[in-house]
Amino acid sequence: MSPASLIRTAFDADSTADDVVAGLDLGGLRAIVTGATSGLGRETARALASVGAEVTLAVRNTAHGASVANDIAASTGNRAVHVAHLELADLATVARFADSWHGPLHLLINNAGVMRPSLGRTPQGWELQFATNHLGHFALALGLQDALAAGANQRGAARIVAVTSGAHMYSPVVFDDIHFTRRAYDPQLAYGQSKTANSLFAVEATRRWAPDGIVANAVNPGGVSTGLQRDFTQDMKDHLDRLEAAGVFAYKTVGQGAATTLVAATAPEFAHTGGHYLDDGNESATVPDDVELAGNSHAVKQWARDEAAARRLWEVSLDLVRER
Repeated sequence: MSPASLIRTAFDADSTADDVVAGLDLGGLRAIVTGATSGLGRETARALASVGAEVTLAVRNTAHGASVANDIAASTGNRAVHVAHLELADLATVARFADSWHGPLHLLINNAGVMRPSLGRTPQGWELQFATNHLGHFALALGLQDALAAGANQRGAARIVAVTSGAHMYSPVVFDDIHFTRRAYDPQLAYGQSKTANSLFAVEATRRWAPDGIVANAVNPGGVSTGLQRDFTQDMKDHLDRLEAAGVFAYKTVGQGAATTLVAATAPEFAHTGGHYLDDGNESATVPDDVELAGNSHAVKQWARDEAAARRLWEVSLDLVRER
């Protein structure tokens, strides 16, 4: 895709969540934000509520979620901020969440994520980063598909936002050994694989669901210091320090990091088109799979937008979540 054909907006790396939603009226829009008790998810939920959206915080810790919801309601004057339990690594809770949803849904923001320094597995034996970051969100979107279609019918469109990362450049989805049962475990590769999966989900969800008015886009929020880094080893922290020193990224504020999520969620440029990868508020250029992250940190690798890989991942994911 040539640079001239990329979708551009009025926003950039310095834009904040409040900049993106300024002047909007989202009254009547119903949104779900996963992982909304801190960091990017909390800021995204607050920004949506500030312009009238009804927002449900889908969180593991509902007591903490209730406190955050109260804070958002108090700061925005919007009382339509709700809390519901969701543990993405436990598909039974994902199913309960989806089954308990009533009425149309206009916006699903798959924001939650984990980054683990060591191998973890679900009871099914799935690698925990892939299970949480991709499979849980995949199952959630499937369970809410009818609600999203109803939302699209009501408002003309429904959107899904998948929060990915520049770390997708570390690994494609390794279909021969997704769960590290044969290869040595590398947490960076595992995280990168899960982030590639987030992007591929947006590609295939759009292909399948666009006829119903549902589109999905992937967003890279950039480097933001959040709770995601709380379990980092010193080696992982040192690696980030080296990347920052090399100019691969510069840390953003939480408001700046959430801005690209809000662009995908609310900007008219992305209301009816999906399968894109956004960075700094705009669509990113696609680069070959063999390029290095350094010098390409705002781009997306071809393996994260590959249509054949996206279709294969969808079928593999369906088989896994149906086996649970």
